Amino acid sequence: MVSSVVFGRGSFNQLDEILATKRKGQNAPFIFYVDDVFKGNHWLTSRITLSYKDKIVYVPTLHEPSTDQIDQLVEDVILEHSELPSGIIGIGGGIVLDTSKAVSLMLTNKGESKDYQGWDLIKQPSIYHVGIPTLSGTGAEVSRTTILTGPVRKLGINSDYTPFDQVILDPELTKDVPRDQWFFTGMDCYIHCIESLTGTYLNAFSQSYGEKALELCKEIFLEDTLSKEEAQDKLMMASWHGGMSIAYSQVGVAHAMSYGLGYLLGIKHGVGNCIVFDHLEDYYPEGVAIFKQMKAKHNIQLPQGICADLSQDQFDKMIDVALSLEPLWENAIGKNWKTIITRQKLLDLYKKM
Repeated sequence: MVSSVVFGRGSFNQLDEILATKRKGQNAPFIFYVDDVFKGNHWLTSRITLSYKDKIVYVPTLHEPSTDQIDQLVEDVILEHSELPSGIIGIGGGIVLDTSKAVSLMLTNKGESKDYQGWDLIKQPSIYHVGIPTLSGTGAEVSRTTILTGPVRKLGINSDYTPFDQVILDPELTKDVPRDQWFFTGMDCYIHCIESLTGTYLNAFSQSYGEKALELCKEIFLEDTLSKEEAQDKLMMASWHGGMSIAYSQVGVAHAMSYGLGYLLGIKHGVGNCIVFDHLEDYYPEGVAIFKQMKAKHNIQLPQGICADLSQDQFDKMIDVALSLEPLWENAIGKNWKTIITRQKLLDLYKKM
């Protein structure tokens, strides 16, 4: 679990105080990975205090992080500094938070990041790392995974060393999120809840978080009783609770198939989840029905026909990626999932998208 959490409007201003006790020396910098949407945004960047060899690195978010990108960032740190950083601070959405988690892990574990895509392959604790979300919904601020696209698969580095040591939850940082992005990342949280609460891995601990997150999602996306600020506060907490729920259970069909879309077509995670979930009535009938209500209420148009011109080899690659995520299928279907989920079923679903 994340060991230290601060929540509240304006809590980003506590960052200097939090980091002060963690600095290891003049040659051990703090490195700030910041979503490049904030480049030139002095409202945020002017509040980051740089001392000694501290550095801000702007992270592009057009594409989700790749193993090659992580390896390059790690090499940059090693070549530029004589000592390991005092800490890595990620400020942004899920892409930036996952990038920050991956770099902090790879600075203390030898080899390439692709070698650690999977479950519990990390053997050495990461360096100190802090997550500050500027989007709400992905749960990346609390999860034990960092989603990476590698040479042969899209799969996270899942380990007990992945979660942040410190998280700052400041809803003010989400105030300028574009409407569609707000919806897609919010639906990532909603789908986390549905997949966790209907899965075979469900337990009382994950259920308590999932139920609260689902309640908040319904209030935010179906009702008209909240002010903009209240909705920001509650979605940030829904993201946290949804992330906690899947951290102690697992996700399911939508995420498994979305990874296939992301690997082959570069579809971003939140959008990909929505595209897939829209066709999963057979697996999550109630959840999909409510999702369609939310989509209609906010007049969201999902991309259509994204798989229309794919070859059989391309479909096979997406199916291979989806089927490689065995814990997700076991959670969704049960231990006998391999007798139920066939390549033809996945092919038929992908062809609808």
